[in-house]
Amino acid sequence: MMSVSLSLCKDTMSALLDIPSGLLKSDFFSPRRHKEKVVILMGATGTGKSRLSIDLATQFRGEVINSDKIQVHEGLDIVTNKITEDERCGVPHHLLGVINPNADFTATDFVNMASQATDSIVSRSQLPIIAGGSNSFIEALVDDQHLRFRSKYECCFLWVDVAMPVLHQYVSDRVDEMIETGMVDEVRSFFESNANYSKGIRRAIGVPEFDRYFRAEPFLDKRSRAELLQEAIQEVKRNTCRLACRQRQKINRLRNKKNWKIHRVNATEVFSRCGKEADEAWEELVAGPSREIVAQFLCDISSSGALLTGPAPAPAPAIVPLEFLVV
Repeated sequence: MMSVSLSLCKDTMSALLDIPSGLLKSDFFSPRRHKEKVVILMGATGTGKSRLSIDLATQFRGEVINSDKIQVHEGLDIVTNKITEDERCGVPHHLLGVINPNADFTATDFVNMASQATDSIVSRSQLPIIAGGSNSFIEALVDDQHLRFRSKYECCFLWVDVAMPVLHQYVSDRVDEMIETGMVDEVRSFFESNANYSKGIRRAIGVPEFDRYFRAEPFLDKRSRAELLQEAIQEVKRNTCRLACRQRQKINRLRNKKNWKIHRVNATEVFSRCGKEADEAWEELVAGPSREIVAQFLCDISSSGALLTGPAPAPAPAIVPLEFLVV
């Protein structure tokens, strides 16, 4: 990797990038530029936020800050669907699996820790990418009472959206996959007869739903156990779908009631395909348009803010500050 000083004159930058100098705004290269840039990825559970965060982080020298209130806790990696080490592709992650499973983690805790992480990432000339499904945490960070975050950072909001019927089917299939990879045994290892399901990681969908099953398991025959297990699994699926609906409603509220400028990227078609076709659709409909939005944001290029709901037009050459490019 190489970082190039922004003190390079505009004409020199234009020559390096082979872009007309008129497209580069002078104020980006001015030492008076007072706000650093932060990308915030939003979306319902299962829509691909983690995948997109890696796509953007590898393109723009980014580091990811987790904003999921459950994934911040240690343990239950299957239940909480934490991104694996291999999936991270070497991208540093913050606030992921760092809090004691039994401890409470409040919005105030998140604001404090996420702010510190953002400051640290910026100090290393990296791009902070905040990603997760806990929109209440993101709102608390961005719109805190004293607007401390907004006074320091300019935010680019990206919403990975998937039509609810398609997402519900995907969520159902994903729960089945989680069961196959050991979810029940993972939850069993956390089971306690006097557990408090309103605190810590035990609030996670996929934990309280199995309480009745674990309590009855030793006293049931094989058939009854299987039936009770299926009831618990179906409850996990229902509660996950309800969560996805609430998350989507919250994002719409932030857009419509609080006037957040949120770029919507429609990933529905991706989830309607399989294998290579799904990967191609992801690049065409999600990753590509998102990179274009972030490139424009990093260069202060004004955009219409139009919602992206289908294939993006052929992109112009990406004008990306050299401090964020991987070379």
